[in-house]
Amino acid sequence: MTVPVRLAKYLASTLPCSRRDAELYIAGGWVKVDGQVVEEPQFMVAGQLIELHPEASLTPLKPVTILLHQPADTAINPSAALQLIRAETRVANDPSGITMLKQHFLRLTQHIPLERNASGMVIFTQDWRAARMLTDEAATLEQEYTVEVAGELPPEKLKLLKHGLTYQGRALPAGKVSWQSETRLRFALKGVLPGQIAHMCQSVGLQVLAMKRIRIGRVSMGKLPSGLWSYLMPHENF
Repeated sequence: MTVPVRLAKYLASTLPCSRRDAELYIAGGWVKVDGQVVEEPQFMVAGQLIELHPEASLTPLKPVTILLHQPADTAINPSAALQLIRAETRVANDPSGITMLKQHFLRLTQHIPLERNASGMVIFTQDWRAARMLTDEAATLEQEYTVEVAGELPPEKLKLLKHGLTYQGRALPAGKVSWQSETRLRFALKGVLPGQIAHMCQSVGLQVLAMKRIRIGRVSMGKLPSGLWSYLMPHENF
């Protein structure tokens, strides 16, 4: 009877390589046990077929950024949205080409929260460079929302939505506001504060029925279905 050993220890003794290198191979998704990828170095093996991918690399995993289409009924705290990011909720036609690994779900942080009671794109990242941009440049990154409204909006009040309103005691910078349909407005604003768009609509006599964020900076949510997520494309940045 074969005595069970940790996969990392077995791999290190058979390649041979250091235990640390073995752990990197495993965490990188390069090792199969009886034909199934195993990403846990502590996984116990005893006589199974262990295979190392012929193109296996010791290059550390690149941090990832994830785009989630958050439903409107999700609680506003980041942990509620984070629970939606699971293997089974990845969009089927994710064009990123990134191989999904369990390591991608660790140490994800959310940046630039949604407007209150809104749905749409939220960002979770492991990448310190993306996190720094989303934090340091949040006030200058343009966000695009579509807002379903009820009520009348004469031209002079549409002009006021674009520039002239205040929120929380400060004058709001000029933004882009236009009609997309008879009931839907498009807002493209920089440095959106929680509650700001709803306040703007109420200030000109409009009732907000629904709100969705579709873009942050140069990154668009596209046709990502509600409740699903995809990786940020390797060539995309905010």
